[in-house]
Amino acid sequence: MSSPLYTGLLERCAEDVAAHGPAATVLRGHGADPPDSALGLRLMASVHRLVLDGRAPELAHYYPSVGARADPAAAWPALVALLEEHAEAIRELVARPLQTNEVGRSQALLCGFLVVAARTGLPLRLLEVGASAGLNLRWDHYRYEARGRRRRGDPSSPVRLCSFDGVPEAFGAPATVASRRGCDPSPLDPATEEGRLTLTSSIWADQLHRLRHLRLALEVARRVPVEIDRAAAGPWLAGLLAEPAAAGVATVVFHSIVAQYLDPEERRHLEETITAAGSTATQRAPLAWLRMEPEGAECAVRLSLWPGGEDEIVARSGFHGDGVRPSR
Repeated sequence: MSSPLYTGLLERCAEDVAAHGPAATVLRGHGADPPDSALGLRLMASVHRLVLDGRAPELAHYYPSVGARADPAAAWPALVALLEEHAEAIRELVARPLQTNEVGRSQALLCGFLVVAARTGLPLRLLEVGASAGLNLRWDHYRYEARGRRRRGDPSSPVRLCSFDGVPEAFGAPATVASRRGCDPSPLDPATEEGRLTLTSSIWADQLHRLRHLRLALEVARRVPVEIDRAAAGPWLAGLLAEPAAAGVATVVFHSIVAQYLDPEERRHLEETITAAGSTATQRAPLAWLRMEPEGAECAVRLSLWPGGEDEIVARSGFHGDGVRPSR
C-alpha cells in the first residue's frame, strides 16, 4: 500500500518478535489480538507519536513526516533503541485502538451521498458510526474534482480531493446537509493538541499527501462544529433511529473501515437496527445505509436506500479513498 518505510520496519519487527527481541517485549500479551485489530499499524502509530512529540530524535532522521528522508534499513537500529528505551510508553500506546480519520475516504463516500441526494431530492441528515474526530462528517466542506474539469463542493476549501477514475453519478446534483452527528467509543477532538497528535500519528509517516489532507481538514474542523458522542455503535444508532423520522429529510447512516473493529454480535445488531428502521421509511422520510468497507484487495462503497432497500455498489476504491471508480 505504497509505504516502503512501514513495510521495511514491520518486516524487521516481525523477525524481531520471532527472535524474542525488544519488539516482542513491547508486544507481549497481544499475540491473541484479532487480525483485524491492526496490531502492526497500532505499533507504528505508537512509534510515530513519539517521533512527532520529540521523544524519538534519532528515529526522526528517517521519518518524512518531520522533514526527513525515509530509509527503513537505516531507521531500524534507531527503532530498536526506541523500543528498548520507551518500552512502557509504547506498550501503553499500542493498547489503544487505531484512530485513523482518513479524509480521502470522503471522495469515495461522496459517490453515495450524491446518489441519495439526487434520488430523494431531500436534504441529508448524517449519522456516522465510528466517526473518530468527525472529519468525514464535514465532507460537504471540501472540494472535489473529477477528470480535471468537473468540480463541486466548497471552492474556497483548502481540502481538494481529486482521486477519481471516472465521474460519479449525479456529480453535478445539489446536496444539502441538514444535520450531522456521529459516535465513537473513543472520540477525538480535532480542536485539541491531543486530538491532532493522535490523528497525525495514525497516518503512515512516509505518505505526505495523506498528512497534508489531514492538516488541511483540521483547518476546516476548526470552523465547522460537529457533535461526536462517546458511545457504542449499536445502542447509539438504535436510540436515534427509534425517534420518529422528520419528514422532508433523508437520513444517511454511514461508516468507513469500521465493520472490522466491531465484534460479530455488534455487527449483527447494527445491521438489524438499520434494516428495521428501513422497513418504516417513507418517500418523505427515507433512510440510506452507506458503507465503505474492505472486499478483497480494495473497498466497495455499498448503498441501501429505503423504501425498497436494494443493495448496490456505487463505487470501489483503495482503503484510503484513493483511485475511486464510480460504478456509473
